[in-house]
Amino acid sequence: MSEILDLAPAAHEMARLVGALTHEQLARPTPCAGTTLGDLVDHVGGLSLAFTAAATKAVADHRPSADASRLGDDWHTRIAAQVLALAEAWHDPGAWTGTTRAGGIDLPGYVAGIVALDELVIHGWDIATASDQEFSCDPAALAACLTFVAATTDEERAAGGLFGPAVAVPDDAPDLDRLIGLSGRDPSWRPPHDRPEGTPHDGPD
Repeated sequence: MSEILDLAPAAHEMARLVGALTHEQLARPTPCAGTTLGDLVDHVGGLSLAFTAAATKAVADHRPSADASRLGDDWHTRIAAQVLALAEAWHDPGAWTGTTRAGGIDLPGYVAGIVALDELVIHGWDIATASDQEFSCDPAALAACLTFVAATTDEERAAGGLFGPAVAVPDDAPDLDRLIGLSGRDPSWRPPHDRPEGTPHDGPD
């Protein structure tokens, strides 16, 4: 069986980031073009349910949305709890074996676990950057995500897979910047209020 990865550090970071958001920040843009912070938080809530079900091989077909109007009043505590439950579900070695289903797609258990980790890390960076928070990533998680995203082909990107066209970064860029660039985002993206006048506001998908 492939190596079991620990999702807990990324999940705790995501829970911290979501917990620190204010209602007023939910309308802010994010590095995902056309997606507000509220939309992205809703997406994190949905993916946490989908990948928890995937870990337990539950018969469920959660389809993560990205719609801030679905958040409800309890989003701070509910989504943080869901993210931590996601990490706990992937502590079970059985989660990484066999075949499972996430977002309507059948996947090997190990691949589903990597995708779940990647979602936590990259969307954690999205949320931190959009809300002016510091972002911390566990080195083992970062290395695993970088290997996974780097394996995505140009054809898969063009076909509308998990990641858009890669954004070039300097050869000596930190691994986190390399991961963000490979995910189709600009590592230098900042919210409009942090930008010099005249700088484009929208980021990649």
